[in-house]
Amino acid sequence: MFGFKVNELGRYIVVLVWMLINIILFVMTYIDYGSTKKFTYLRAVIKKGLPIARGAAMVLNFNCMLILLTMCRNIISLIRSHCNYAVMRPVIRVLDKCVTFHKYIAYTICLMTIVHVGAHCFNFENLANSWETEEKINHKLSQSNEMVNPIREKNADPVTELFKSIPGLTGAVITLCLIVMVSSSTELISRVLRFQTNVKEHDPEYCLDHLDYWGKKDTNCSELPTFDSYGASTWKFILVPLILYFLERCLRFYRSLQGVQVVKVIKHPSNVVEIHMKKSGFSCEAGQYICIQCSKISQLEWHPFTLTSAPEEDYFSVHVRVVGDWTSALSRELGADGDQLRNVSELPRMAVDGPYGTASTDVFKYNVVMCIGAGIGVTPFASILKSIWYRHQSSPDNLCVQKVYFYWICRESFAFEWFSDLLKLLEIQMAESNHSDFIQINIFLTKWDTKMAKRLVLEEPTAERDPITGLFSRTEYGRPGWKDIFKSVAVAHNNTNIGVFFCGPSGLSHDLHKMCNQSNDETKGVKFFYNKENF
Repeated sequence: MFGFKVNELGRYIVVLVWMLINIILFVMTYIDYGSTKKFTYLRAVIKKGLPIARGAAMVLNFNCMLILLTMCRNIISLIRSHCNYAVMRPVIRVLDKCVTFHKYIAYTICLMTIVHVGAHCFNFENLANSWETEEKINHKLSQSNEMVNPIREKNADPVTELFKSIPGLTGAVITLCLIVMVSSSTELISRVLRFQTNVKEHDPEYCLDHLDYWGKKDTNCSELPTFDSYGASTWKFILVPLILYFLERCLRFYRSLQGVQVVKVIKHPSNVVEIHMKKSGFSCEAGQYICIQCSKISQLEWHPFTLTSAPEEDYFSVHVRVVGDWTSALSRELGADGDQLRNVSELPRMAVDGPYGTASTDVFKYNVVMCIGAGIGVTPFASILKSIWYRHQSSPDNLCVQKVYFYWICRESFAFEWFSDLLKLLEIQMAESNHSDFIQINIFLTKWDTKMAKRLVLEEPTAERDPITGLFSRTEYGRPGWKDIFKSVAVAHNNTNIGVFFCGPSGLSHDLHKMCNQSNDETKGVKFFYNKENF
C-alpha cells in the first residue's frame, strides 16, 4: 500500500476527479433536459434521445477543452519548471503523464461521440415520425410556426433531412474526421435544441394534458407556448484552450524562424549520425528533447530527438539513427552517407523547436539515482550522465546526487558504439579523479547466452577491460534480476529517496514500475520513485 501512495496516488486522484466531473456533467445535463419545464415540449417530440444526446454533448465539450490543454507542450514545460518539487511532486508526476491523459480523453471523446451521434439519429427519426403520430401534441407542435420541429413536411426521410440541415451535415463530416480531433462535436439538431419554453404565462405540464384549453381565456393555457433561443455553449469551453493553443503554435512558428547553425556532423558506425548545433538564446536541461525540421526534406515534418549533450557544453547535439526515409534523407543532406566532406556553409537550413521537459529532468532532485535504459532508450542518459559528472567535478557540494546506478540493457552493444565511447570517457575521468565508484555502470547483453560468454572469457582471461564493450565494468549476460538489484540498492541506502528513471519498451516499464511499488512495501525507510521518459 505504501508503494501505491508513492508512485500512483497522485495519478489516480486526478483520474478519479476527472471521471467524477464527467459523470456529474452528464447527470446534471440529463436531469436538466429530461425533467425541467423549459424542455417539456421538446421532450414530447424527441422523446428519450434528447437528454442522452445533450448529456453526451456536455461531456464532449469538457473533454475537448482538456485535450487541447494536454497538447500545449510549452505551457506544460513552463508549469513543470516553476513547481516546487518537494511540495508539488504529485502535480509534477501528473504533468509527466500528459500523454497518457491525452489518450484517456481521446477515448472518452470517441465514446461520447458514438453516444451523441446515436442519440441524435433516433431524435431525427422521432422528428420525422411526429408528423404521422397519433399523439395530438406531437402533431400540433410539428405544425407550430415556432419551429420546434425543423422537419416541415410529412413523409420526410430522416436521413435526407439530417443532411439537409447545416448542423447535421457538419456533424457527419466532423464525425468522419474524428481521428484528427477537430475542436468539438457538432450538435446534429442544434437548431431544435436551441429552443426552450417560455414558462412564465404558460404551464407546459398542465397544457400537455389539456390541449383543448390552448388559447382560451381564464385557463393556464390562455397564452400559446413561445420558444426562446437557447444559444450554443461549446465556445465557452474551448475559447481559452484555443487561445492558449494558438499562442503555443505561434511560439513554435517563431522558433522555427530562428537560425540554427550546424557546427559539426559525425558519422558513427551502425548508421548513427551525431549533429552538433548552436542557436542564439538556446538553453536546456539534462534529459530534455527537441523537435527538428529540415526544410529541404519537408516543410511540415518535425521529428523529436533527445538531447545527448549536457547543458554545461557550448553546443547542443542529437544522435540520429538512420532507419527511415526522413532520417536517410537527413543523412544525405548532411553529407554523412558519403566519403566527401562538406563545409558548414553547404549544410541545409534546420529549424529547432524546444527544448521540452520530461521526467528525466528531475534526476538532480534525488540523493541516489537508478538510470535504466533499454535499447535505443539509452539515448537520454548520455546527457544526464555527462551533466551529473560535470556538476560533480565543478561543485560537488551543491550537487544533490551522491550515487548513480546506471543499467543498460541491449541485445548487442555494437549498435551503440558512440554510447560505449561515452561510458569509456566517463570511466577514465572518474578514475583520474579518484571517484571510480560515483557512477556504477551495469551492462546486460540479452542476445548472448552463458556458454558464449564463458568461451569469450576463456579466450581473454587476463583482459583488463571487458572484451565486448571495452569498459572496466564487466558485462552481464542475460536479463537483469530486478528483485535482487532493488533489494541490494535498498540495503546500501537506507532511509533514502531513490529516483528510478527509465526509458525503453513499455513491457519492461511495467515490470520496473511494479518492482518500485513492491520494493516500497517490502523495505522500510526507502522510497523508490518511478519516472518514465515520455515524448
